[in-house]
Amino acid sequence: MNLKGAIVAIVTPFNEDGSIDYKSLERLIGFHLLNGTDGIVVCGTTGEAATLSHAEYKELIQFVVQKVNKQIPVIAGSGTNDTQHAIELSKIASEQDVDALLIVTPYYNKPNPNGMYNHYAAIANVVDTPIILYNVPGRTGINLSPAIVKNLANDFSNIIGIKEAAGSIEQGMELIQTLPDDFLILSGDDPLAFALVCMGGDGCISVAANIIPNEFHKLMHHALNGKLDEARAIQYKYLKLMDLNFIESNPVPVKTALHLMGYIQEVFRLPLAPIAEKNKELLRNELTSLGILN
Repeated sequence: MNLKGAIVAIVTPFNEDGSIDYKSLERLIGFHLLNGTDGIVVCGTTGEAATLSHAEYKELIQFVVQKVNKQIPVIAGSGTNDTQHAIELSKIASEQDVDALLIVTPYYNKPNPNGMYNHYAAIANVVDTPIILYNVPGRTGINLSPAIVKNLANDFSNIIGIKEAAGSIEQGMELIQTLPDDFLILSGDDPLAFALVCMGGDGCISVAANIIPNEFHKLMHHALNGKLDEARAIQYKYLKLMDLNFIESNPVPVKTALHLMGYIQEVFRLPLAPIAEKNKELLRNELTSLGILN
C-alpha cells in the first residue's frame, strides 16, 4: 500500500432530494482513476461526513471500496469528538476493507494532552487498520502537537502517519525532523503541500485534486522526485484556484467548481449552503482562465 503522492479528499455528491448521488460519485471515481490520483479519502471533511447517517456512512464506504477495486488505496474518515463514537465508526469502516483510517482530533471538547493521547490510544487498541492522524486546528479549535504525535507513533504500530493542516511549515518541519522516516507526513493544506514535500513530506490529502487530479498528481510527484522547476510551475499556475477553494467553508467552493464542470449537482446538506454569487463568479472566472471551463 503506497499512501504517498496526491490523495483526493473526495466530495459526496447529493441529489436534489438530499440523498447520495451514487451515479455522479461513480463518475468522479472514474475521473480520478483515469487521471493519476494516488488515493481516495471518503467521508472526510470535504465529503460532508458530519451530516451522514450511520447507514449512509457504511454504504458510501462500501460503494467507493467496490468501485475502486484495489486500484488505489481508499482511506475512510472515522473521527469525531466522542471517543466511543469514533471507535464505532472506525470499526464500521474497517469492516468495509478500507486501506486506512483518517481520524481527526476531537473538536469542540478541547482535550488536554493526556486526553488527546488517550483518545487515539483507545481507537488504536481496538482496530488493526492503519491510522492516519488528522490535525486541523482551524476547524477543531485544538492543535495536535508534534510531541503527542511522536508518542503515538512510538507506542502504536498501526498509527502510521498524519495529515497536517495546521497551516504551519515550521510545525510540518518539526514533524518531519522528529518522526521516523517511515511515518507518513501528508499535507492537509494544498497551497503548502509543495513546500512540505520539498522539506521531506510525502504528499497531500487534497481538496484541489477534486478539480485538477492529473495536475495535482504531477505536482506531488515532481516534488517527490526532485523535479522542482516542473513542480514549481504547476504550483504557481494553480495557486489562486487552491486559495479560492477556501474562499468559503470547504467543501462549498470545490463542490461548486465540480458543478460548474458538469460533474455534480449544486446540493449541500445544512448547515452548509450554496456559495455567495460574487464568490461563485470569482471561481468561475479562475476556472475559465485555467481552461477548465470554456
